[in-house]
Amino acid sequence: MNNKVPLSEYPRMIMVRDSYLSLNGVWEYAIRENDERVPIEFDGDILVPFSPETPLSGVNRTVRPNDVLFYRKRFSLPKGFKKEYVTLHFGAVDQVVTVYLNGTKIGFNQSGFHPFSIEISKVLKKDNELVLVVRDYSDTRFYARGKQKIKRGQIWYTPQSGIFMPVWLESMPRDYIEKLKITPRYDESLVEITIFTNSKDNDAVIIFDGKEYTVKPNKVYKLKVNDFISWSPDNPHLYPFKVKYCEDEVDSYFAMRKISVDTDEEGIKRIYLNNKILFNTGLLDQGYYHEGYLTPPDEATVINEIKVAKEMGFNVLRKHIKIEWERFYYHCDRLGMLVWQDFVNGGEPYNFVTVHVPAVLNIHFKDTNYKRFARQNALGRELFYAEAKTTIEHLYNYPSIVLWTIFNEGWGQFDSHKLLPFVLELDNTRLIDVNSGWHDMGLGQFRSHHVYFRKYRFKKDKLDRCVILSEFGGYAHRIPGHYYGVANFGYRKYNTKEELEKAVINLYEKEIIPAVKQGLAAAIYTQLSDVEDELNGVLTYDRKVVKIDPKVMRELNEKLLKA
Repeated sequence: MNNKVPLSEYPRMIMVRDSYLSLNGVWEYAIRENDERVPIEFDGDILVPFSPETPLSGVNRTVRPNDVLFYRKRFSLPKGFKKEYVTLHFGAVDQVVTVYLNGTKIGFNQSGFHPFSIEISKVLKKDNELVLVVRDYSDTRFYARGKQKIKRGQIWYTPQSGIFMPVWLESMPRDYIEKLKITPRYDESLVEITIFTNSKDNDAVIIFDGKEYTVKPNKVYKLKVNDFISWSPDNPHLYPFKVKYCEDEVDSYFAMRKISVDTDEEGIKRIYLNNKILFNTGLLDQGYYHEGYLTPPDEATVINEIKVAKEMGFNVLRKHIKIEWERFYYHCDRLGMLVWQDFVNGGEPYNFVTVHVPAVLNIHFKDTNYKRFARQNALGRELFYAEAKTTIEHLYNYPSIVLWTIFNEGWGQFDSHKLLPFVLELDNTRLIDVNSGWHDMGLGQFRSHHVYFRKYRFKKDKLDRCVILSEFGGYAHRIPGHYYGVANFGYRKYNTKEELEKAVINLYEKEIIPAVKQGLAAAIYTQLSDVEDELNGVLTYDRKVVKIDPKVMRELNEKLLKA
């Protein structure tokens, strides 16, 4: 077992506190069939935060829907670590988890892709035993699951279970900062900062640009930012600031940027960044890795992916059906990469006609039909609302995120007419793609197309919404020694790198670039990397081979931006 602590970098760069203890590393694990009693003897060691199904975990065992996965971690706090409160943070545990500390139940979570935290100070001892009891039903029930499927293949991937994002501790004094809410108001030359605290009797202090500002906690404070530098992919300028509250303090940052949809001089709806038209050209980014699945192997890999995308001239990564390791968003902020963030899909087993046939036939169904969209379960629908709220609140402060995608290709889609106002109430500062591909309900700012099996021809939206191509391409090329198995899935397949590049050039120059003048506002190519059977990435699954010359791709993107 590798004793090096993976992904141990401080996770929450938007609110940095000097108290931090990573619990990543070697834990104990056990798998039992339909028995939730914590075993006396565990099966062996596992390297957290990698799921037991992954090679990097050191386990390589599958947790089935009728299995129970157990974790155990014994730890003690370093001298001087504990102040008044201690919080235990989980980045993600798939799917349903009950948490025990020193024999006491301290938490329960059933949103497998989303972070959660537990205040544990009253249960802590000198020597501590943390136990997790996990059930993962994969795609057999209504829980959020992303692209996981027990019968994996083509666009559906190997299921995984348990902890797959970092676990960590922090300690706070009696009066402390709970969270920040940061909203740039570009046109007003100010940023709104709300400091949420656990007590109400004291003032907080914002330290910015060498000056101190006394503010009331839990109320919006408008901080003027004169002669500011705009944040953009070409100039990702970040403004650091500090917040103090009694004995607690955190470091944070903000960026001055505005994202909007507006009408250009010719009456066409376009996407604007900082009040200027910016064609959003991007890659579908599924965040899967050949040895860690949903968990990146290390930070360097994450940074390199962003840099490769930028080198190719892309300005967007569409984070697809996954909440990423939090440092990813920080790196997008500082390196200059726009993020379109998907919500994670759930629902019961999908109807083939609903989720696959619209790719080739122009059919649409009303998403109030819960049975057709595999959304009969009321708790599953309720959880999706809760998870949408968690996603937005968790990621709200990261300026690189400019768009939320609520539903993708009908996967667990339901009640779009209710979800849109719900999301707008939580965040009206970003763009919203309500229905990406397939079952458009005629709502929101976008007519969002997926085109794989036919040539793309621009068509103006009947409702005069902004037209975007939120998925297209998916051209496949298998690199010997750098693919997952025997399958070769892609929407078109090419035998050589030269053939692939020629096809991509033809696709952009004949179909995508001409559509920009007609009104196309964004185009997201599928995809950043190969994933299992899918061999249509610009990178191989192991990230060792770049399949398309970055110079070739950059020239195409430059033409797009000038079109």
